[in-house]
Formats: sequence, structure tokens, C-alpha cells
Amino acid sequence: MILFVVITHQSLHEPMYYFLSMLSATDLGLTVSTMTTTLAVLWFDAREISLDTCITQMFFLHGFTFIESGVLVSMAFDRYVAICYPLRYTTILTNSRIIQMGLVIIMRTVVLIVPLLLLLKPLHFCRENVLSHSYCYHPDVIKLACSDTWPNNICGLIDLSLTTGVDTPCIVLSYILIIRSVLTIASSEERHKVFSTCISHIGAVAIFYIPMMSLSLVHRYGRSAPKVVQSMMANIYLLLPPVLNPIIYSVKTKQIRKAILKLLFSK
Repeated sequence: MILFVVITHQSLHEPMYYFLSMLSATDLGLTVSTMTTTLAVLWFDAREISLDTCITQMFFLHGFTFIESGVLVSMAFDRYVAICYPLRYTTILTNSRIIQMGLVIIMRTVVLIVPLLLLLKPLHFCRENVLSHSYCYHPDVIKLACSDTWPNNICGLIDLSLTTGVDTPCIVLSYILIIRSVLTIASSEERHKVFSTCISHIGAVAIFYIPMMSLSLVHRYGRSAPKVVQSMMANIYLLLPPVLNPIIYSVKTKQIRKAILKLLFSK
């Protein structure tokens, strides 16, 4: 619905809503990438998946995760420019520059994800291979390998460093600069108005990074944790951002809310 109203409403053809469309499309892709296996497990009690299918699913699952991280950085940059340089906003964030940012995010994802998945092909799986989740998750898969997974662990660490390790400080830095700029505003009403435009993005950042980091910590340090805990964390990581992001932006963004209400109650 968010994608539809942004595309069809000329008044929403602005950088902020373009980035919101990217986020919505990424959430949609993240959900679809695991829908087939998750529904197969829940509805038909499907117990098996081939390695090639597993690798394909990981490409889309981790790929959309990396893309979403990049989109959240772009949205933080958008808020920084809008608040700190409002008069230059449209000249800095032109349509061509937004397209370039999107292409860079996709290229980074492909460059990082392809070597990670190619390193899975030579691995040997010699014992009972039971995944902890209803979809293929890289740390979960390499735990089942009998051969040396040192290259896989190193590549995974590099990918994590070049995505979350880079994106998180960029988002934090942008908000430090935003806060510093906002504190120079004399009127408390204006401060509140400026901060309210950032609430949606802060919520999206929190519901994306907190479950992702929690799942990583469970896999790295919580190996003795019950399987149900790992499975629950995996489903929260998968479902929380796509479920809550549209709600947050529909409620907190006035223009999106008005466009959706107009669509639903057109008469």
C-alpha cells in the first residue's frame, strides 16, 4: 500500500518517500524470500531442502538484509540533509543521486554476498543436518559442516564489518550531527517538530538492528540455549521489520497516513 500511494501520488515524489519506497520494497523482498520454505514447514510439514535451494534462499535473505541496512543509512543521510541543509535539500538529493545511491547499495550487496555463498559449495556435510530455523541462515548452515569452516567464518566477519560495522556508525554520526543542529534552534516547538520527523526512522533502525544483533549473539554465544529460543529469535528477526515498518510510517508520517486514508475511504 505504501509503494502504491508513493507511486500514484505526485505530492509524494520526494527523496524522503523514495527512500521509504526502497525500504518497503526491501521488506517485501525479505518476506517473500523465506515465504515458500516457511509455509512449506508450517502447512505441509516439509522437512528437507537441497543445498542449492538453501544457497539461493540465503542469497535473497542476506542480500535483502544488507540492502535494508544500506537503505537505513540513506534515510539517515536524507534526514541529516533535510534538517542541517534545508535550503540545499533538493539540489543535494536529486533523482539521479538517489538512483546512484540505490545502485551502490545493490552493488555492495552482490560483491559481499556472492563470495560468502560460493564458499559453501565445497563444504562437506556428513552428519544429521537439522537447521534451527524455518529458513536457511548462514551461521546456522555452516555449523552443520564437517569440513573446515574457517574461510566461511572470516568471510562472514568481513561482510558483517562492511555492512553493520560501517552502517551503524554512519547512522549514529548522522544523528549526532542532527541533534547538534537541532539544539541551536531557539524555539522548543520547532525542536519538537524537527525531532518528530526523525522518530519513524529511529524506530525502523531499532526494529531492524536489535533483532539482527540478538540473533547473531544467540548463534555466537548461546549455543547451549534451547532450540526453541533460536527459532523464536530467527522468526522475530525475519518478521518484525516487515510487520512494524509499514505501521510506524503509516502512523507517524502525516502525508503517508493521509494518502492511505484517502485510498481506503475515497468516497
